[in-house]
Amino acid sequence: QVEFVESGGGLVQPGGSLRLSCTASGMNFSVYSMAWYRQARGKQREWVGGISYGNTTNYRSAVKGRFTISRDNNKNTVYLQMSSLIPEDTAAYYCNTAGVDHSWGQGTQVTVSS
Repeated sequence: QVEFVESGGGLVQPGGSLRLSCTASGMNFSVYSMAWYRQARGKQREWVGGISYGNTTNYRSAVKGRFTISRDNNKNTVYLQMSSLIPEDTAAYYCNTAGVDHSWGQGTQVTVSS
């Protein structure tokens, strides 16, 4: 059974930074393109950005230049480095395969507020 465990969220002031982690188990992690998603309260879950198995990255326009995705296949972990955070980034953040092939993890809450 595939499982994703996200961590690293918290409360941060506007302009601050956070690094999220997502560790996968039960899958051959290195062959999958992975992605980060987020869901703000009362809104639909949205794609934030992704990283291919070959380490090519792409991002939604709202986070481009502020967020960076990386992966460590030895640790079955994908990272989301977030900087210059704004209140609109407040959401629960999740990872999954790029094709959303598996059940969602519990997510990690990011709150950007002064």
